[in-house]
Amino acid sequence: MVKLYEVAKVIRTKNAGPFKLTIDIFFTNTEFYEKAKNIITKHLISRLYNVSEDFIEGIYFVDSVLGVKITIIKEVPSDDVKTSDVYAAQQHGPLIDLDI
Repeated sequence: MVKLYEVAKVIRTKNAGPFKLTIDIFFTNTEFYEKAKNIITKHLISRLYNVSEDFIEGIYFVDSVLGVKITIIKEVPSDDVKTSDVYAAQQHGPLIDLDI
């Protein structure tokens, strides 16, 4: 097993509008990308990000670029005074130590 950060060339998060967070992961090779397809599920994301599975809009695997896009509906919009991260740029932490 290896950690996600060891086999992904990009792990990033950002806003997808004020109401959604998107997580992008791009892998260095097909082997680890294919393994990740069996590991990255709504249940896992729900547990890591402490949100209901109902808030996970989708997990999209893009084989042609060995990429994964995860979209989560935010509980607090990015323009709300109660938000903890206006740009959603630092939300990848729960995933980096994921075992692949």
